[in-house]
Amino acid sequence: MLDVTPIHEGWVLRHDGAGLPATVPGCVHTDLLAAGVVPDPFLGRGETEVAWVGRRDWLYETTLAPAPGGHERTDLVFDGLDTVAEVRLDGRLLGTVRNMHRSYRFDVTGLGGRLSVHFRSAYGEAEAVRGRLGERPNAYPEPFQYLRKMACSFGWDWGPTLVTAGIWKPVRLEHWTTARMARVRPLVTVEQGLGIVELHVEVERPRAEAGLTLSARVGGVGAAVDVVGTSAVVRVEVPDADLWWPRGYGEQPLYEVELILSDSGGPLDSWNRRIGFRTVELDRREDEHGSGFTFAVNGERLFARGVNWIPDDALPSRITRERYRTRLAQAADAGVDLVRVWGGGLYESEDFYDACDELGLLVWQDFPFACAAYPEEQPLRGEVEAEARENVVRLMPHPSLVLWNGNNENLWGFRDWGWERRLAGESWGEGYYLGLLPRVVAELDPTRPYTAGSPWSGSWDHHPNDPAHGTHHSWEVWNRRDYADYRLEVPRFVAEFGWQAPPAYATLRRALPGEVFAPDSPGMLHHQKADDGNGKLARGLARHFAVPEQGFGEADFDRWHHLTQVNQARAVAAGIEHWRSHWPVCAGTILWQLNDCWPVTSWAAIDGDGREKPLYHELKRLYADRLLTLQPRPDGLVLAAVNQSAEAWACRVVLRRMSVEGAVVAEAAVEVAAGARAVGDLRVPEDLVPVGPKEFLVADGDGAVGGDSGGGPGGLRALYFAAADHEIPYPRPRFDVSVAAAGEVTVTARTLVRDLLLQADRLSPGASADRGLVTLLPGERVTIGVRGWETPGDPDAETVRSALYCVEPAR
Repeated sequence: MLDVTPIHEGWVLRHDGAGLPATVPGCVHTDLLAAGVVPDPFLGRGETEVAWVGRRDWLYETTLAPAPGGHERTDLVFDGLDTVAEVRLDGRLLGTVRNMHRSYRFDVTGLGGRLSVHFRSAYGEAEAVRGRLGERPNAYPEPFQYLRKMACSFGWDWGPTLVTAGIWKPVRLEHWTTARMARVRPLVTVEQGLGIVELHVEVERPRAEAGLTLSARVGGVGAAVDVVGTSAVVRVEVPDADLWWPRGYGEQPLYEVELILSDSGGPLDSWNRRIGFRTVELDRREDEHGSGFTFAVNGERLFARGVNWIPDDALPSRITRERYRTRLAQAADAGVDLVRVWGGGLYESEDFYDACDELGLLVWQDFPFACAAYPEEQPLRGEVEAEARENVVRLMPHPSLVLWNGNNENLWGFRDWGWERRLAGESWGEGYYLGLLPRVVAELDPTRPYTAGSPWSGSWDHHPNDPAHGTHHSWEVWNRRDYADYRLEVPRFVAEFGWQAPPAYATLRRALPGEVFAPDSPGMLHHQKADDGNGKLARGLARHFAVPEQGFGEADFDRWHHLTQVNQARAVAAGIEHWRSHWPVCAGTILWQLNDCWPVTSWAAIDGDGREKPLYHELKRLYADRLLTLQPRPDGLVLAAVNQSAEAWACRVVLRRMSVEGAVVAEAAVEVAAGARAVGDLRVPEDLVPVGPKEFLVADGDGAVGGDSGGGPGGLRALYFAAADHEIPYPRPRFDVSVAAAGEVTVTARTLVRDLLLQADRLSPGASADRGLVTLLPGERVTIGVRGWETPGDPDAETVRSALYCVEPAR
């Protein structure tokens, strides 16, 4: 039987003539950090102090003992090398590598001695390739498109420039005799309740004369075939297979697949994975609105409630199985059912996809191309095909994976960002997205759809980012306009949109020790990577709030920090509520972005220290199965009931037109109904539409008004304010605070309290609240659960009050 020996101990990293202890898997940055050679690049401006690391060559070494007897063959296997390196054993060149996204295997039978991996600077390699192939346009001033490496290592508009190198995935020796399974490609389909698994197996065998058998077992059903030559197909049919569903649509049953390669003497090799039976289709048919982009799983069409995923750490070798599970569970708990693995990052580890399988999170997988023109000549073209073939097959078992996407924004860039003129006929990646990659997917994984890019309208007959066709990225709003403008379009599928806010206060305090905070303080500016990011934040706030323009004191910064969080949540809500209310014309939204890779001002819902921003809690409302929303339409104000549950919904709603002082100007009860997986709406009667900045409209679902249940802060509520906050004559907010010993904070409003937020991490860095922004009417109360007190006793009411923020009258 094949035996495995990990090679993770005894490595050293050569630095200035000395040997530093090295952790494998790991990278140069983490080893230098552990040795105290470099500062933490996540703190202060430490990123600039470690910039030299990416410009250097690096050498890793260990001693490899000769393999013990008893096996015919020993292979040295690297699951991942980052990125350009020579691998030598006792001075003998085993091979050269140049792709972070691939694994490598070398025959070392009978060999031993000093094993070395000599990494060349990624900058040096990229610049050399650029010199040979010529300059290509790029959205960022770094040469990341000239080698197959995680693009965001070179920095992004939310990430640091930390150009890594190292043995970033496990390395091992594999000892085997007679034969081994070189590749297993599982095609999983469902036909009339019958679950079918076709295991396409390629066998490596030094001698063809040995008789080999493949046997498989799935769900209590077995099958076996003889191997002819070096390949075979084992087909297993599972009757009455339980279907795997996205979360919210059903259960996620997973079946163990056991595949064994044997000869007359017994087992030689085994392959074990979990699969799920389900079908997936992508409906791109033309209709009266354009051409759609709608996922259907097991025949059920769905509105995708999505988030974009970036690598969860700028040093990705630090991401553990537990961290993947935590972050993805946060997504699921927020109502997310689709995660898009963005193209400037990685094909993630098995741990990521395992968690998605278990949690019912659909995965949209980008191939790693983003925001640049990529040369199609060698040495890149062969690497692109090799990595695509390996990763398509590697990820095929996972039922969560439902889409292969060719690139992020490159087709759009060619058309709109001046690339076509600058390229003057040079290759730029179109041959990958419209030729090579769809061919590889069709050949290896015909069970899943492929799309050429995001955004992409389906063909060059339409603009790549045409909202009426295919996928759309909505960035004009954040870049130049007010978030109310999200309501001006109904794209068929919004694959990117978002709004920035800084991270939690405790995250800032850890990342910027000793900083006197202001939006433009040195540390804040360094941890704001977006082009004119602070300017866009300021202009976005100015459209709604009166904020100081200069001379920030501590109280002014605290107010700015709160209001930017409010604006982020409101902006995302404006988009998602509008787009969900137009299902099935619009069939999905994918927020940019779920997570961060370091502490930074960004579009994330969860910051770089794992703390949940108010946006995260707002997603729970926005992505719930049932949502009430008040939408201004050309023909008047509309109450929409968005129902993504499997049951029809009839909802009694109390509408109250109110003054900001708390008086009810007019009131009525209405019925709104929505079928299963459908939207119902009705016009708000004219006498209930608020007039001027002193009035607003409250819609409370299921007949409950106020309190902690039904409508109000604990239930289905929609609010509509017709004016910007700086025009609204809010009363000075008054509220009572009480603290229970069980870590519960209760706030009772005496006036209208708009967008109240308990920033629990201001009380203790490890503390977190179980809800975000909440608006209270006079007399209403809300109870907020707090976890992670790190004080000797629970804080008193006045201490808690200091961590409570809400929108206040304009000064």
